[in-house]
Amino acid sequence: MLESALRVLDTGRDRVEIIPTRRTEMATTAAELGIYADRLRRAQEELVRQGVDLLLVGPSSDFRYLTGHDAHLSERLTLLLLPREGNPTVVVPVLEAPTVADRRDLVDVHTWEETQAPSDLVATLAGDVAGKTVAVGDQLWSVFLLRLQAAMPGATWISATPTMRTLRMIKDFPELELLQDAARRTDDAWEEFITQPLAGQTEREALERLSALTRQRGLAGAWGLCASGPNSASPHHATSDRVIQPGDAVIFDWGGTIEGYYSDVTRTVHVGEPSDEFRRVYDIVYSANQATLDAVRPGVPCEALDEAARDLIAGEGYGAAFLHRVGHGLGLDVHEEPYLVAGNDLPLRAGMVFSDEPGIYLEGRFGVRIEDAVLCTDTGGERLNNATRELIIVG
Repeated sequence: MLESALRVLDTGRDRVEIIPTRRTEMATTAAELGIYADRLRRAQEELVRQGVDLLLVGPSSDFRYLTGHDAHLSERLTLLLLPREGNPTVVVPVLEAPTVADRRDLVDVHTWEETQAPSDLVATLAGDVAGKTVAVGDQLWSVFLLRLQAAMPGATWISATPTMRTLRMIKDFPELELLQDAARRTDDAWEEFITQPLAGQTEREALERLSALTRQRGLAGAWGLCASGPNSASPHHATSDRVIQPGDAVIFDWGGTIEGYYSDVTRTVHVGEPSDEFRRVYDIVYSANQATLDAVRPGVPCEALDEAARDLIAGEGYGAAFLHRVGHGLGLDVHEEPYLVAGNDLPLRAGMVFSDEPGIYLEGRFGVRIEDAVLCTDTGGERLNNATRELIIVG
């Protein structure tokens, strides 16, 4: 469970004590629906505050966040309609109606037949939108948006990002439990992984072994990359069949999900004894990772965290080799708001979860990245990942 220092977390909505027991089973249906009913209510409050009349969300992480339903994405339209006042509605193809049967106490459900145009049904349910503002989830397919715009003329159409990020950036306690559990299991997979040698394996083979260990710990959708030797100087290297050799730096960036919530962690190891320069670069990245964590406080601008890591790395002469922002939000998407990047003056708030991942990349030679998920609390930052960050030398 979360550290005792984090027993009380103020998310700006309620100040609630975290009960020091591990989540071991799904909440009851009534309790689950209560969580999603509260999220829908808060979304409507945001619509009122932002002057939006109607929110439309297709199958996506936003849909799952608001309803708890992992809607099927296909050429058949499924859509959540959330007016600023009144009941939320889900439009779903009739053949998928059974998948939302357990949500009928949460949302009104309307089905459409194969021979119907679902955009016309949405237009009927939405009513006259002329002169109104309709916010659309960013992950809705453009073909659906075009059909909806044709069926609902006269509205002003905007992105739903300002509404949804306000809600999703601040994690509630069920979310925090899942994120911490995902991080813990991913850490555990790593601690077993590093007990075995790497030399002679391909990047693909090494990543599959780590992914298998991750899946064994109950995480779904295990994903990741392995970058060895000169490939480690490419932050988003596509894992290849290159054979890992003595003298290589090897970066692993990977994770998985629990009930849709992601882990995302990066560790760098060295095969055999490293050079003095590699040790120096590793120590700089290690210190930058800590400097980012030390900068976490409610009210601190997101860009200040990037600056903390970047200034340290630049001060050591490697500023041009830090190629990316220092972090991104983490939740139902592996990359989501908030983004820790220069120019983002959004202040941190307790309940935000994001990555802390400085790196140095020396083209044609090697790279080093260390990444942890971090929770912003009332009093500072708390790592969700606790797998060793010390330099590991493997065979």
